[in-house]
Amino acid sequence: MKKLRQIIAACMTGCVLLAGCGSTATEGTQQSSKLPQLVIGSDSYEPFNYINEDGEFAGVDVELAQEACRRIGYEPVFTQIVWEDKDEYLEEGSVDCLWGSFTMTGREEEYTWVGPYLNSRQVVVVHADSDIFQLSDLEGTRVAVQATSKPEREFLNQDNPATPQVGDLFSFSSMDEIYASLRKGYVDAIAGHESALRTFVETDPDAYRILDESLYNSELGIAFIKGSDNEVIGKLAQALNEMQEDGTTRKIIEKYGLNPETAFSDMKGVQEWK
Repeated sequence: MKKLRQIIAACMTGCVLLAGCGSTATEGTQQSSKLPQLVIGSDSYEPFNYINEDGEFAGVDVELAQEACRRIGYEPVFTQIVWEDKDEYLEEGSVDCLWGSFTMTGREEEYTWVGPYLNSRQVVVVHADSDIFQLSDLEGTRVAVQATSKPEREFLNQDNPATPQVGDLFSFSSMDEIYASLRKGYVDAIAGHESALRTFVETDPDAYRILDESLYNSELGIAFIKGSDNEVIGKLAQALNEMQEDGTTRKIIEKYGLNPETAFSDMKGVQEWK
């Protein structure tokens, strides 16, 4: 029977250095301080939202948010959060929305959404010399995922008959912990958004590989608290649609190595989901 194991950083002492785990960093735009603010919560999830070598927020979603907010007259304020506590941040008003490669597919009734604005595959990464080549080979293995993520739901709920019954499912708070668990051989595979996992694989392409089969196909959205009637919601949807039409979104995602053909496939436009 599959086991869900919540793993804390203390279990990996001496194995991985977590920079700022559990801490919060915030960044605004000084010259536009008189503008209304949109406080955006995300964890560190490269290449969508992370802090670069200069200590600045960067990534696909950061640049999309900066441009969208510029167009609607808002100041984006980015804050790093503990992802499994994301609902608490929304409920207490610490953040206005969650914007960081967040899958809205299957969660449409849980939040008020702006989206979908991009597509993303959920994929599996293994060691290059692993004997795991397809999803069915994950049967009985040890797999690491991010807590409260879509892959966690897939492995736990078994809603899709094609989802294998893994032996042990390890849920971590941060992607750094997930990556370390595979590096150290604590797990046989890890699962998550393709763009994030591809960034990890590219750090040592001879050591890891991505399975051809996808675990899940996601549509990404911006999540506001359920029932939210914030005027920014409609404005964001309009701005993101304009950015797709004028090529701005394509330029941003290409800058970070995403494939526009898959990122925009079957997109019907960004809208409000209340």
